[in-house]
Amino acid sequence: MTLLAVPQTAIIIVAGGSGTRLGAGVPKAFVGIDQRSILRHALDGVFAAATAQVIIVAPAGYEGEAEAEAQAAAGDRMPLVRVVTGGATRHDSVAAGLAEVWADITTVLVHDAARALTPPELIDAVAAAVTPDSGVIPALAVIDTLKRVEADSVTAAVDRSVLVAAQTPQGFPRALLVAAFAAAEPGVEYTDDAQLFAASGYPVRRIEGSERAFKITTPADLERARMLLASRGPAAAIPRVGIGTDVHAFGGEGSLWLAGLEWPGETPLSGHSDGDAVAHAIVDALLGAAGLGDIGQHFGTAHPEFAGAHADVFLRRTRELLHEAGFTIGNVSVQFQANRPRFSARRAEAEAVLSAALGGAPVAVGATTTDGLGFTGRSEGISVTAVAVVFPI
Repeated sequence: MTLLAVPQTAIIIVAGGSGTRLGAGVPKAFVGIDQRSILRHALDGVFAAATAQVIIVAPAGYEGEAEAEAQAAAGDRMPLVRVVTGGATRHDSVAAGLAEVWADITTVLVHDAARALTPPELIDAVAAAVTPDSGVIPALAVIDTLKRVEADSVTAAVDRSVLVAAQTPQGFPRALLVAAFAAAEPGVEYTDDAQLFAASGYPVRRIEGSERAFKITTPADLERARMLLASRGPAAAIPRVGIGTDVHAFGGEGSLWLAGLEWPGETPLSGHSDGDAVAHAIVDALLGAAGLGDIGQHFGTAHPEFAGAHADVFLRRTRELLHEAGFTIGNVSVQFQANRPRFSARRAEAEAVLSAALGGAPVAVGATTTDGLGFTGRSEGISVTAVAVVFPI
């Protein structure tokens, strides 16, 4: 029998969502993603993280199912698990879980089972970031353009630079969270536990969240989760292919940057960063192959830190994103259409620079003209197409 040390952290897993928007006949946490339920996948992440007391708040009538999922996921940590019945609201459910936290616990995390693919590294990062006087939430920058509306009328744009999308788990010092729940104004609906915590005057800080910590709410979210999990299943050796395109007009400032190289004396391209259409097409191809969105999502105007960045920055960050999602790069093939610059003399140099930024993955770059046809034939800009092959790790 393994003796478990008493942890200082507890994680309350709220598993009471109805599943209505999933079109399911059972509560959301018990909907299957693959051979396992949403709750089971959430528990797999929790038990892959550092040891903690685990309190599952289940809907009434599903306590037995929650217990069975915990037994399957916990292994020798099952003595750390407690299943309790949730209440009519999220506030009531978290309060029910909080009442079961052991006396020695100093840090409490509150986690939505619906964020089933949350990496264990993020769970540990939240727990480590909690201080005795402040809470912590993981969050991602908002990438969509936001508008304020009244009925069907758009009334104003919203500055997204000061906004983030909150995720879970959210972490708090246990004593202050208990005090915040005790002081909560009756009848007030708090959007999450961080709002309740802040309403009592306690500070909340933000750390970087994870793309994998998205909330499964709609059938499209469920399909996204299935795709991400399938990439790590028995078909892991099957390659995945992505296609990327990019177009930039001539007319920017400074130097021309293309295929990771500076081209002195050539007319520069315009763009949010350096206008390197070859690098940008490669990024889109790689992200598409891994099912990670597109270049605008990760490097667009919502991310001013990439303004003016060159190919090596974009490609190294893309390689990191792929690795975090469980992929390695096979190879990349690129062709750009333009009358200039003359590329053949620097082909080997460009391929070496691009390959180095991608961790040594082979990169082949070709160039062609369009016999005077179209905007590229009129020397108005450059068009690039890239194809990438990636492999699940």
